[in-house]
Amino acid sequence: MKNSRHFVFFPPIFLLLPAFLLFNPPAAQTQTEDSLPRKAYLENLLENNRPHPLPNERARNVFSSFERLSFKDSTWDAWQKRTGELPPNFELMPDIPFLPELLVMNEGKNPTPITSLAQWESQREVISHQVQHLLSGTFPDPPENLSWEITEERMEGKIKVQTVVLRFGEHPKARLTLEVFLPPGPGPHPVFISQWNHRGWVQIAVRRGYLGVIYAGADVFDETIHYQEVYPEYDWSALMTRAWGAHRAVDYLYSLPQVDKEKIALTGHSRNAKLSLFAAAFDPRITAVISSSGGTGGEIPYRYTDERHANESIDYLNSIRPQWFHPRLRFYNGREHKLPIDQNSLMALIAPNALLLSSSIREAGGGDPWAIEQNYKSLKEVYTFLGVPDKVSLRFRDGKHALAARDIESYVDWLDIQFGRSQDTWENKRYYAYDFDTWKQNKNPTNTLKRKPLSLEEYLNTSQTGEGPEVNDWQEDIRKWTQWTLGEQPEGIAASPITSLSSKTDYMDLLLNRPAVSNGRRQNIAPYNALGDYQHGALYIPLDKPLTNESKIPVVVYLHKYINTGFDAEMNPFIRECLDKGMAVFTMDLLGYGSRIEEGASFYERYPHWSKMGKMVKDTRDAIRALGQVEGLDSNRIFLAGYALGGTVGLFTAALDDQVAGLAIASAFTPLRSADASMEGIKAYSHLYGLVPHWGFNSESPSAIPVDFPEMLAAILPRPLLVISPEQDRHADLQDISRSLKQLEKISHQMGTEHKPDQYIPKGFNRFGWASQQEMISWIYQQTQLTDE
Repeated sequence: MKNSRHFVFFPPIFLLLPAFLLFNPPAAQTQTEDSLPRKAYLENLLENNRPHPLPNERARNVFSSFERLSFKDSTWDAWQKRTGELPPNFELMPDIPFLPELLVMNEGKNPTPITSLAQWESQREVISHQVQHLLSGTFPDPPENLSWEITEERMEGKIKVQTVVLRFGEHPKARLTLEVFLPPGPGPHPVFISQWNHRGWVQIAVRRGYLGVIYAGADVFDETIHYQEVYPEYDWSALMTRAWGAHRAVDYLYSLPQVDKEKIALTGHSRNAKLSLFAAAFDPRITAVISSSGGTGGEIPYRYTDERHANESIDYLNSIRPQWFHPRLRFYNGREHKLPIDQNSLMALIAPNALLLSSSIREAGGGDPWAIEQNYKSLKEVYTFLGVPDKVSLRFRDGKHALAARDIESYVDWLDIQFGRSQDTWENKRYYAYDFDTWKQNKNPTNTLKRKPLSLEEYLNTSQTGEGPEVNDWQEDIRKWTQWTLGEQPEGIAASPITSLSSKTDYMDLLLNRPAVSNGRRQNIAPYNALGDYQHGALYIPLDKPLTNESKIPVVVYLHKYINTGFDAEMNPFIRECLDKGMAVFTMDLLGYGSRIEEGASFYERYPHWSKMGKMVKDTRDAIRALGQVEGLDSNRIFLAGYALGGTVGLFTAALDDQVAGLAIASAFTPLRSADASMEGIKAYSHLYGLVPHWGFNSESPSAIPVDFPEMLAAILPRPLLVISPEQDRHADLQDISRSLKQLEKISHQMGTEHKPDQYIPKGFNRFGWASQQEMISWIYQQTQLTDE
């Protein structure tokens, strides 16, 4: 492979404008100064958006899986052409890389802390407007002509079951069907509302003494789908029409003397969780809401749905189900940090009413407990400010997306507590409760090493004058400080040598969708002969390559991204391609992910002076040692590869471990000393993910950190290195990355190596698509051939 290095200076608007002007000849006098950059952003977005799937590519031919965008528009492109709407001018918008601060007004501009209820009410108005503008769309006021008819009534034991049809206006589709389950006695009874497909949920609630209601706002029976036709002057999304239907159900309930109006709960699962949040945010009569496995647009913030994570991204969701949210949301694809609000903002509109966030910790595609806890922490501040800290709660379960009776019973337990029907205390169990300010208590940040290593730039400057240290001495200093950065690894003993591989797996594999490929077989480093501190891992071996010492094969250690399911079937194409090239692939769950979520939960209580990143690096190094003991694997050709989190772990590991033959990483880092306010920067590691707490001591002065990623990369030389850095990665400064690699090339030259750092720059946002994966695999394969020779 040739050295495919590109140095791109990327002030976004200057990059985007020339292409737009090339295909749009100047009509300068008709263009406003603001419209030019906005049109350029649109052109860029159209290049990067995923297309809508064709009808024969859709999993289900129902409205929920996308038949058309709305009553007026068939697709997102049709909406944009009809309305002429453009993205905002992102250059003029503040950068908010972390979740918006709910108790700060004008964040990113003229921030003002909220200290009074009057200020909070003003903030709520702003948020409400932004939610309608970006997420839900506008919707009608409550109808003044609501009427109803009981079309069917029967008794099931002592429960009266009624079918009620609501009507509001002359339009024949201005209607909503309810099924109402009235318990015996005059009441007033608490109320449990859900959608038509959740009748089983309501059955349990009714047996627990609730008045139950289901309404026709679900895939199996949806009358709200027609409301866009009934009220064409509003631009509401499909989920908002269903939420508005819930409001009409509450209108009817308010007419019933049997209803306790202070105890009306709305529940929903998956897409119905998303709509339930909309409904509760815009109707305070819903005094409790349960968002169950809502994923993106439910319990998970949009900022943590880009493809570094496992959650459905704005891009993905708005390609396969664009009707669920307002089309404007798609403008923020790849620029989530420009959103003035996030899902925590929508949920804050529900306060002070009760809110439960619930999901499975190992649910694929949208059950990320870490991301959910970020919302919870943010909301807890608002609920505490309003004097009701116990009104916002968490409930995590295990398993996949579907629920069972045990889950619904627990939901009703929570409602009983919120409605004063139970004196029990709710436990908000968390798996990512790390907090930097708590961790740093009684910690001494004093550096124990004598001197800090020169930065990459400093080293190059001194080496030109002959005043700097020898490159090997400099690299050794970098390694010492990298180890210091990771904290104090406790003393321990080595694992027994790997004597055999196993077909046995951990029971968690029954919950997790592990990779499975037709051109390879999986064997495991498993219990009773585990790697490191009793860790497991999966080795995928080509079918046509028996493991023998006569013909050893290279192995790629692939480390996963920020994904709650750990190593999963998303890796299938990567593994399959490696196997086709005769390379084995080893992978494992990193600490805090997949089968190891519980293990990571109490890490800092158990190891207060170490770091999660340090543990991940140790586990990776243990895997390298173990693979070197497996018959038929070439210990001289063990390569590390990874995307996002996995790439970062690989970078740290390769800097410390000479047994790594080469490193290939994608979207794994940005130089922290120069990271600007548009990025999470150093706080991503010290505060947000809790991976490297030591860096938190320099969070306000990142230029003072003793070692940064460019120096770690230098410690890997002269071994081969590939860095994949997307053109428009909002988490990284491409210019700084490219500059660092150019400087590393000079050091490689000084060392007399044939290997020069390679850089591949895919177009678009932070993704690790198939083209990038192929680039990485081809590069690794080429290095294995060179190493073999």
